[in-house]
Amino acid sequence: MQVKEVVPFFRVKDMARSIAFYVDGLGFTIEKKWEPEGVLQWCLLRLGPAGLMLEQHQAGQYGNKKGDAVSLCFFIDDAVEYYHALTARDVKAAEPFVGNRLWVTAVTDPDGYRLDFESPTDVREETRLSELA
Repeated sequence: MQVKEVVPFFRVKDMARSIAFYVDGLGFTIEKKWEPEGVLQWCLLRLGPAGLMLEQHQAGQYGNKKGDAVSLCFFIDDAVEYYHALTARDVKAAEPFVGNRLWVTAVTDPDGYRLDFESPTDVREETRLSELA
């Protein structure tokens, strides 16, 4: 497995306010976005080679404990293959699913921080790996 990039992922309370801050204020550009029903829910921002992802926080989605609403996203070659490698080593990893046109498998570190391992796909949104078997 080769890690291509690590990108912080912030769940935000007000997407429009966050876009104004990061894009208009700090000079980030929107590289990718997800807009179901025309409403921006997720985006990948860039400032030079640095990336940052934002997602609209949904009521009741996260609590207030350490690690909530923050994850590190590792962009890799094949998240499904990595999931199989992790589980073969007895690492508890979440079943891969498609979100934002990416296969995603996640693990939680000992302090409660979520680490997502992601790779691009054309598989339909919200598909779970088990649905393909």
